[in-house]
Amino acid sequence: MKKIIIFLIFVLYFSFIIISFFLNFSIGKSIGTNFLKYAYDMLKLFPFAFILIGLFEVWIKKETVEKHLGERSGSMGFFWAILLGGTTFGPLLVALPIAYSLFKKGAKLSIVFTYIGAASVCRIPMTVFEASYMGVKFTIIRYAVSIPLIILFSVILGRYLSKKNYQIKGEK
Repeated sequence: MKKIIIFLIFVLYFSFIIISFFLNFSIGKSIGTNFLKYAYDMLKLFPFAFILIGLFEVWIKKETVEKHLGERSGSMGFFWAILLGGTTFGPLLVALPIAYSLFKKGAKLSIVFTYIGAASVCRIPMTVFEASYMGVKFTIIRYAVSIPLIILFSVILGRYLSKKNYQIKGEK
């Protein structure tokens, strides 16, 4: 039933866009144009991102991840997660397969959450853009507030899910 509802939503969405082009409805045309623009941008980015993710899967050993991001990594694990998250390129959607790979290779759950948070907040291109428009002081303040909060909530969520024996669906 859920799949049928999702399918109907997609059909309605694309029907609205197509009808908007025929009836010259500007809002629908704008939605369709934006959808095509972003879909094209994603199609240009994703092949390279998934190649890099595949290389990450193959080249980075499980022992390395366990040593630097695992249960015994301590506070340095959070540092490495923030550094790795800051160098992630593209949308957050690219960071999720890497986070899954880190988890599979033995990274602590709270460090995986820190990586996801850092990938959404601390990316280098976004930081440079922000500092050039909002100022370096603003960027430093945002980092000084964001990073400790990311770590704090990652630890809280990691501990909570660990107590609940969290497992990714399909994992054994």
